[in-house]
Amino acid sequence: MLAQSRLLPSPLGVAENIVADLKSGELPLEVGYTLARVIASFSIALVLGSVAGYAMGQSRTIDRYADPWLVALINLPALVTIIFAYVWIGLNETAAILAVALNKLPNMIVVVREGARALDPGLDEMARAYRLARFTRLRHIVAPQLAPYLAAGSRSGLATAWKIVLVVELIGRPNGVGFVLGSAFSLFDMTKILGYAVTFIVLMLAIENFLVQPLERRAQRWRPQRP
Repeated sequence: MLAQSRLLPSPLGVAENIVADLKSGELPLEVGYTLARVIASFSIALVLGSVAGYAMGQSRTIDRYADPWLVALINLPALVTIIFAYVWIGLNETAAILAVALNKLPNMIVVVREGARALDPGLDEMARAYRLARFTRLRHIVAPQLAPYLAAGSRSGLATAWKIVLVVELIGRPNGVGFVLGSAFSLFDMTKILGYAVTFIVLMLAIENFLVQPLERRAQRWRPQRP
């Protein structure tokens, strides 16, 4: 506020910009585009990562053959994956969502694989002794034990997905928060950049406090509470 600089806008100026973008409908629309891409890509990574991670954690053969590919995906820069997707598939929503999902997939696989390796063998023997159906065993024995790992992977996965989605939008999409930030950068519009940054942070805090943390507590409710 004291600097009165174009590159360091006042809090009041940022707040006025946020209100103006809310009234015009631009801010909710652009955030909605980004949120939809995050949900779609994260859902794909969660489902595929859970299946692949569980298979690798339960089978040494699958783990031995798939691990080199997993290491390669983990170390592949996100930007390279995004460029490959856009070049091979095109500048469209499919490429954008798959690029984000592919970047998040290996991390989810690693987390779920460790959870699958930590499954209690005693409970598995009990399930076989009682001849439980496969679906019943997965639902009542495997899923509760994997739930804390899925919750931890989801938390880090959402944080990663948000960041990668912005890069995807900056490079090759005509809408979304990343596209707006790129346009504002080209105009040196720090007020709009900070306005979207503040909105983004508030949205992430809301999702963390009202969605991620309650789900994480629910996933771990079966565990004994520490005194």
